[in-house]
Amino acid sequence: RSSLSCLPLLRYLQQLDSDGFRVDEIFQKCLFEEDEKEMVLWAIRTVQPNYQLPPPPSPEICKSSLLQDFYSRETMVSYPKLDFSVKELQERFQQQLEMELKNTVTIESVEAAKPLTPQAKKARELLGTLRSQWRDAILQALQNSKCSMTRPQRLSKYSILYPYLCLLPDEEYVDIMMQILNDLSPQGESLAVLARELGSKVYDRYIIQRKLRSRQLEKVQEVYENYIQLLAKDSQPEQYLPREYWEKLVAEAGFGPSLTLKNCSWPCVLLMRLGMHMLELLVKAVKVPRNILNRRLPSKPVPVLYHVYSFYSNWQVGLIKPHPVFSQLVSNAAETTLTFNSSAMPMLCPPVPWTSPSFGTFVLNDTKLMRFMDETTQHQLLLEQCPLVNLHPVLDALNQLGNCAWKINQPVLDIIISIFNDKGDEKLDIPPPLSEAPKPPTAPGHFSTWSKSLKHELFLCKKKAAEMHSLRMDALYKLSIANYVRDKVFWFPHNMDFRGRTYPCPPYFNHLGNDVTRAILLFAEGRPLGPKGLDWLKIHLINLTGLKKKNALQERLEYANEIMEDILDSADHPLTGKKWWMNTDEPWQALACCMEIAKASRSPDPATYISHFPVHQVGA
Repeated sequence: RSSLSCLPLLRYLQQLDSDGFRVDEIFQKCLFEEDEKEMVLWAIRTVQPNYQLPPPPSPEICKSSLLQDFYSRETMVSYPKLDFSVKELQERFQQQLEMELKNTVTIESVEAAKPLTPQAKKARELLGTLRSQWRDAILQALQNSKCSMTRPQRLSKYSILYPYLCLLPDEEYVDIMMQILNDLSPQGESLAVLARELGSKVYDRYIIQRKLRSRQLEKVQEVYENYIQLLAKDSQPEQYLPREYWEKLVAEAGFGPSLTLKNCSWPCVLLMRLGMHMLELLVKAVKVPRNILNRRLPSKPVPVLYHVYSFYSNWQVGLIKPHPVFSQLVSNAAETTLTFNSSAMPMLCPPVPWTSPSFGTFVLNDTKLMRFMDETTQHQLLLEQCPLVNLHPVLDALNQLGNCAWKINQPVLDIIISIFNDKGDEKLDIPPPLSEAPKPPTAPGHFSTWSKSLKHELFLCKKKAAEMHSLRMDALYKLSIANYVRDKVFWFPHNMDFRGRTYPCPPYFNHLGNDVTRAILLFAEGRPLGPKGLDWLKIHLINLTGLKKKNALQERLEYANEIMEDILDSADHPLTGKKWWMNTDEPWQALACCMEIAKASRSPDPATYISHFPVHQVGA
């Protein structure tokens, strides 16, 4: 150890002292990446061999008078204890981690599997060949684009993007662009929406790579393996809230990167420009032979995507639309899989608890504590400036919601899927397929010669078809995700908006969805109904019908008892009986409730019947 090499370190420590800081504050207030904490400690001990790390600070407790009883520890802390062992929860964590590392999840669609016709088989083979060619073409276009950006004489508006096109392997950018291409609807999508989505996907993957490089994942794994002892059935640690227990384990872990590192958000303008550049590459690189479905046409390659403009009210909006040949090829192939981002799926393990505005929920995927619109970053800044102890009630509330485990009501899901595949039912909020859309008018002559009324009729038909496609795909996503997790227990991590309203993070399928979605969800943890539980289920059912709104609870209960025959018939023969449940305000929740009432009333003792049924109520 050279005395000469210690001189700069001595000067730095003296400067700290003269500026009114203590060495301990480096470890108490600074955030570290990778092995920075160990390196700083080694440097300090070079000149102060006996220096010891300061003890972890005592946890702060929220002093709000409204929550004094909750944080006083005089009462037992209440949070969900799960019916899983520590080993089972560790296995679930590994499954969740693998899903997030892959970035995307491919699942089977619930649409009825049609027989694989020779036409569909040929279309799938063609698509497979074309996609392989497109990947090569996109990769080449991306590499050429990056190469041109490095030439000083070829500076353009996209030259500033070069560093952002080097953050990931080239193949990952190609994967992102191919996913956008595969998900594009026949009606097209707004240019701005697609650009923002592409830019955001790159950012999300970069954040995951950064967490891997900084060794943050290693520390999360280490802490989570101990954290689940708080939730498992076969362990009994001392009384802690999930947030408190996580913070205790992090403090005990000592070295390694800080878990509350703030991710550097990219400006909306940058995300849009990056996405626009990737869209340009897609439009230029991806082509299909015009005669691929009709050999009588010339074989000239045409772009798969093209840029058009449309008017919404008085606004001109850019759209990216697929070529009809591509749309027809995809339709002929009738593929049976759907691909989602891992953050769009329910979690397979309990969420990582919120401990700060920048840390919580998913293992790797980045999530904001507060939702906000683009460029309205003042909310996030205010959150970061707020003393963390003042946020504890919010963080603990979100953790309580996120730790609630769910499962699928399989009988109700199967009935919904059967109707979905049988042309749907608009009355029951099951969208019909596009084959049921109104047929556009036909008339002789060129479109320019059509009458005004005929053009308006065509516009309405196209508008209706676009709406039906949107609703159908939304239902398809919800039902396919539900079917994918039908035999699993899962969790919904939560965040909030600026009003304090809480929302599940997965966007497509969650317990705040419509009547259909709510009907197919059950609590994973069941509890006995108790002496009055069956009566409350009956009252809840009448509330779902929209009847007896002005009647007292006792009158609603009496009415439920009067129509028990209809309730039991609905439970036993939902599609072939009297179908009483179909004429209610919330038919699918009503059907699920009928089935639960039937099970409870037929059990030997309804009071001890274990119910998993959630009662959804408006909080207004």
